[in-house]
Amino acid sequence: MHTNSLQNHKMPRGNLFSDKCPSRGVLKHVTSRWGVLVILALEEKTYRFSELRKKITGVSEKMLAQTLQGLEHDGLVKRVSYPVVPPHVEYSLTGLGQDFSVKVKDFADWIEANIADIIEAQIAHSEQS
Repeated sequence: MHTNSLQNHKMPRGNLFSDKCPSRGVLKHVTSRWGVLVILALEEKTYRFSELRKKITGVSEKMLAQTLQGLEHDGLVKRVSYPVVPPHVEYSLTGLGQDFSVKVKDFADWIEANIADIIEAQIAHSEQS
């Protein structure tokens, strides 16, 4: 569907439980380890690719590029390329991405606040196995 036809037709709410719903693809992008970390980083400020790679330790260049492409495709990340040598590309959150970053930040804050209890549960589970 083209953007113009989408503007004239309000899409119904998604259904993540349906294997045919396009929202599953978005879910895959935004809930991946790298997707969450990219959203959290870009919530802070605009980054160049190399800066993001330094910020998110452990991510490969390939995975970061794929993650950014998926999030850009979903309308959460904006990519701006400046016509200079060497190439200068910046990534930031769109309005939709900013809305989503609030939810992701709450999720990440919960994990960080509860990590001691989570680790304790993991240890207890390992000892029972």
